[in-house]
Amino acid sequence: MRATVIHAPGDIRVEDVPEPKILEPTDAIIRTVVTCVCGSDLWAYRGLDPVAQPQPMGHEYVGIVEEVGSDVTSVKPGQFVIGSFATSDNTCPNCRNGYQSNCVHREFMSTCQAEYVRIPQAQGTLVATAEHPAEEFLPSLLTLSDVMGTGWYAARAAEVRPGSTAVVVGDGAVGLCGVIAARELGAERIIAMSRHESRQRLALEFGATDIVTERGEEGIARVKELTDGVGADSVLECVGTEQSMQQALRSTRPGGNVGFVGVPHEVAIDGQELFFSHVGLRGGPAPVRGYLPDLIDRVLTGRINPGKVFDLTLPLEQVAEGYRAMDERRAIKTLLKP
Repeated sequence: MRATVIHAPGDIRVEDVPEPKILEPTDAIIRTVVTCVCGSDLWAYRGLDPVAQPQPMGHEYVGIVEEVGSDVTSVKPGQFVIGSFATSDNTCPNCRNGYQSNCVHREFMSTCQAEYVRIPQAQGTLVATAEHPAEEFLPSLLTLSDVMGTGWYAARAAEVRPGSTAVVVGDGAVGLCGVIAARELGAERIIAMSRHESRQRLALEFGATDIVTERGEEGIARVKELTDGVGADSVLECVGTEQSMQQALRSTRPGGNVGFVGVPHEVAIDGQELFFSHVGLRGGPAPVRGYLPDLIDRVLTGRINPGKVFDLTLPLEQVAEGYRAMDERRAIKTLLKP
């Protein structure tokens, strides 16, 4: 089959690799219908995550079940399925407590920019739709595998409530999906921090009420100005840098909450500053699996359309251009058709 492999920073190739096989009775094999490039894939592409040897890429997927292991009864061949970027048995204590992305059997998916994918812990990881969805729904359903589910978790972790004010730090796909989540959870005011006109337009379409273009101390000051000097009730940190984390923490009012879902890179938090701020902080890999049934329903009923974050569609063979376009910020997110 054809699959994406990174050989070194900036070196993305599509190569012939062996088709996956059932290795454990809890596995399933799916034929990928659509997949995509994630902003977090750019950490390795830019050399900020090490690439010691060639490795497959991709952790977002929807597809058709081809084969299941003997222990898998929740899905069957021929069904259309969506799964999380983090596998889960959905029965362990962490899963039952709502943190499937910290399942005791967790594996992080990493082979999904390919024609076929092996899904470990398929019984707990995959959710089937009642029927094969129309093509128009595919981009939005694909976002549920990561970016929409992650934006949802950012809003939940930040404790967005009806009538509240939320700030979204980051205008990538996760941040834009965080705007949708904040709106769906009832935020009355949603401040999106973005310097890019096309992303600002999409943020406004998704429900943002204000745009802040400033960053760092100027961005914090602007948020304070918009919130009568107090700060926001909830801040969604969707980047993962030192600057974005500081911007999030210092834009939050005392007693407010930050939900951080950007994978941290060189982020340091001053314990004393956090202590005296009275700001709550929660984050981590999003427990996407727990949100899938609800989010699938919101997509298929037309309530949300997060698939609009895909502004570039390419065949899998042109995946390298998809990475380049996102790295150069010519695209928000690249959808790939195997």
